[in-house]
Amino acid sequence: MTGAMTGAVTGRCFGDGDPLYEEYHDTEWGVPVHGDRALFERIALEGFQSGLSWITVLRKRPAFRRGFADFEPAAVAAFDEADVARLLTDAGIVRNRLKIEATVANARAVVALQDAGRSLDEVVWSHAPADDEGGARPRPTSWADVPARTPASAALAKELKGLGFRFVGPTTMYATMQACGLVDDHLATCPVVTRR
Repeated sequence: MTGAMTGAVTGRCFGDGDPLYEEYHDTEWGVPVHGDRALFERIALEGFQSGLSWITVLRKRPAFRRGFADFEPAAVAAFDEADVARLLTDAGIVRNRLKIEATVANARAVVALQDAGRSLDEVVWSHAPADDEGGARPRPTSWADVPARTPASAALAKELKGLGFRFVGPTTMYATMQACGLVDDHLATCPVVTRR
């Protein structure tokens, strides 16, 4: 989500005027996400979002879930070239061979983690900034105050790449950290914040 919003904020951080986007903003973005399946899905979708607007991917999420076996890592890890070919003809998703193949590779990396007695949840949440990396970071007042990447997102990206994940650069991982509640970048004027 980082870098995707510009201009003055008059209501939500993003999403005003689109019911699907509003619902995502109000009930999902910045809420802690746990579990390998849920985190695998978020990482996959953030990878597909790269170069596109988030609302494009959000609108296609039901089709992504159908196409990718509801993001069950073991099921996606078993995909073969016929599954990749099937997905490349699915107009309901973003049809990008490299991103599709990365999602399959990432599922295999999740399964390898599990086979080693670890979890994606453990890896991702081990990079949650401790009290915003050493001090209470002031809540952002505009998108200019929100970083595109941080040392924590760079460290997460490096670890995931070392584990065989793809499309997990520091900027994509920071967007994942925002989406999954590892960081809370709701703006100070956002209704989500003012209702707390």
